[in-house]
Amino acid sequence: MFFDLPDFDTLYAALLARDPGYDGFAFVGVRSTGVFCRLTCPARKPKKENSVFYSTVVEAMEAGFRPCKRCQPLSLFGARDNTLGILLASLENDPEKKWSEEDLVTAGLDPSTVRRTFKRQFGVTFLEMARLRRIGKGVNQLTTGGEVIDAQLEASFESGSGFRAAIVRHLGMNPSQARQHRFLKSHWIETPLGSMLAVADHQALHLLEFVDRPALPNELTRLRNLTSSEIIMDRTPVTDRLEVEMGDYFAGKSCRFATPLVEHGSIFTRGVWDALRAIPAGEVRSYSAVAAAIDRPRATRAVARANGANQIAILIPCHRAIGADGSLTGYGGGLWRKKWLIEHEKRMFSR
Repeated sequence: MFFDLPDFDTLYAALLARDPGYDGFAFVGVRSTGVFCRLTCPARKPKKENSVFYSTVVEAMEAGFRPCKRCQPLSLFGARDNTLGILLASLENDPEKKWSEEDLVTAGLDPSTVRRTFKRQFGVTFLEMARLRRIGKGVNQLTTGGEVIDAQLEASFESGSGFRAAIVRHLGMNPSQARQHRFLKSHWIETPLGSMLAVADHQALHLLEFVDRPALPNELTRLRNLTSSEIIMDRTPVTDRLEVEMGDYFAGKSCRFATPLVEHGSIFTRGVWDALRAIPAGEVRSYSAVAAAIDRPRATRAVARANGANQIAILIPCHRAIGADGSLTGYGGGLWRKKWLIEHEKRMFSR
């Protein structure tokens, strides 16, 4: 069911030809330099005896190779670069800071590059993200009973009128109205497969998706409508718990998740999701097998639709459902991620 690498000579010929057909499916480790590259890397090609091929970036990194700075094999999958990591950490460590382009220049960064990188990865610029983070802290103060002036100071706004204008512009309501409104809190979680967006209240998780999933904007709109809520940037205890469990999962320590969930689906759909959770980690099932497990053997297509409607990736393991012929099909986060998750779980349970 997975991509089987061709023989060494075929791969080496593809490397010399810089064949784009293997992009994402094959990587070359260069023993003489200790780096691994895409086969399309423009750098000088290694000798045969110095070349070793891998089907995933994870295998190459586990073998001790580091990613090439020239062809950036991790960026093929939208993985965040070092600049993203530094700025996201800075934002988390000092969310009250009022960032400007001058701050980026002082940090030795090019503002236009940072702008493009964040826009491509998250759909907002870094300065917009920093501003949303500040507003989120202020709204959180309001919704927990704080006074407007306290919320203004929490959000690091010097001007009351500026804070009120920011709240109205962001939420479509004034601070007094916001105090009575329900809010869900969104937070980015970094993973080896790229950034994920978690949306939770103080009791449970509502959504967990990769931020580059094309359907994510529509999913957020649907979630707002279903819950009659607005979504702001902030953490909750649920987010903190999820982040720990996700860390253990990607470190290969555990496939168990105790984070409470809110499942926005019909009785049938939630039954499919229960069946997905019943698939042991490290194993897969066909959609028809899932349909049989819920005593609806003729509902294979409906099961596939319910699988695709899942908005809580990994915790509701829709990646464990495959085609009847063993093929990887239909994963909103990208088939390469589905393949990675299945192999990751197989490795965990093959030790």
